Amino acid sequence: MCGVRGYIIRRLLLAPFTLFGVTLLVFCLTRLVPGGPVDRILQERAIGALSGEKMTGIATDSVSEREREKLEDLFNLNEPLWKAYLQWLGLQRSQVETHRAEFGKTGAATITTAAADGSPRLLEVRLRADGSPLFVEPPWFRNEAWNLRIETSADRLRNRQRRAGSAPAEGELPPRAVLYRKAYNGLFQGSLGRSYKYNEPVLEMILHRLPVSLYFGLLGALVAYILSIPLGICKALHHGGVFDGATSLLIFIGYAVPGFALGAILLIYLGARLEYFPLYGLTGADFDTLTAWGKISDIAAHTALPLACYVVGALAMTTMMMKNSMLENLGADYMRTAVAKGLSYHRAVWRHAVRNSLIPIASGLGGVVCSVVGGSILIERVFDIRGFGMLSYQALMDKDYSLIMGTLLVSSIVIVVGNLLSDILVAFLDPRITFR
Repeated sequence: MCGVRGYIIRRLLLAPFTLFGVTLLVFCLTRLVPGGPVDRILQERAIGALSGEKMTGIATDSVSEREREKLEDLFNLNEPLWKAYLQWLGLQRSQVETHRAEFGKTGAATITTAAADGSPRLLEVRLRADGSPLFVEPPWFRNEAWNLRIETSADRLRNRQRRAGSAPAEGELPPRAVLYRKAYNGLFQGSLGRSYKYNEPVLEMILHRLPVSLYFGLLGALVAYILSIPLGICKALHHGGVFDGATSLLIFIGYAVPGFALGAILLIYLGARLEYFPLYGLTGADFDTLTAWGKISDIAAHTALPLACYVVGALAMTTMMMKNSMLENLGADYMRTAVAKGLSYHRAVWRHAVRNSLIPIASGLGGVVCSVVGGSILIERVFDIRGFGMLSYQALMDKDYSLIMGTLLVSSIVIVVGNLLSDILVAFLDPRITFR
């Protein structure tokens, strides 16, 4: 028991370093890839402005440099790579609110902010001869830990050149007063940032999608194991017979047909043509008006086809793995020794062969746990199931940095925990394995 406890503690102590390495690598890759989310958002805004549409969370009135600055401030894209990663972790303070105002001909700039009750607050700033700001600090400025800096004309031109990647346009830009507030707002504070695409907290989006993938993943894994383990044992005990041949044909067909292709076929024939099952989603449009039994029936009807697609691949693979492992153990020397010592063949099979045959199944628990969370992206897309796997896919397609990092962190934690559970389960099933 002490060995098991020590092994678990060592693995848990190594887990943060694993997660740190994975998140750091992906964070660097996402930031170095050209064509970031700001460019994508501005392109979509320009298309939306032409078509008269509205993007979620962002107006489509025009595309300007000032709006690009707001997006960069909101998501800390103008920070160095190392600093941005520390801000994502919550080990470095980041700008949580920024306001800018240009100095007019009178030499003054008026910055407008909003109080907690929504009422406007004004701060008038003037420039001294040496370029430093001159203003009267109101009480809210000190109480809320605001900071003020001056952005000169040269600073603005350099920033414009950085964004354009070429020489800036001729002309001179007026200086600006920049009012900003910093705070620790990262992973260690329980925040994963906001989505670029949907302008929603990433953690809330993950928690909203995760139960759907857990439902299908856990149910699919449970059904697959319940069916495949007894089926694999029966096929091994009747190897070469009619039952083994008939079931092998069905299993090979299930193994060869991808889950999403099977989903499309079932959706067309059993859903669209025969109308036995609903076509999409997890619940119907009138779900809230149904009785308790009606809700259960509605969820079951929406679950049937996606669950069949989830199960078919895992069922075929696990059944063949169980059968092959059973055949190997049935022909092992210890089985002949057990029967020679007086143990019945039936008891030898269930006491020794079945237990040892479960070891390869248990070793794949880590992959099963990962699929529980990730699910099948293509299956979710075919049936329009808005689960965690689909959310990860959309984050990659949209180059949504915050959402990519959030889904990656959850997936990494699940993989680490799944592999740990798999190692422990294999050790309990195999007495030859000891923890050191």
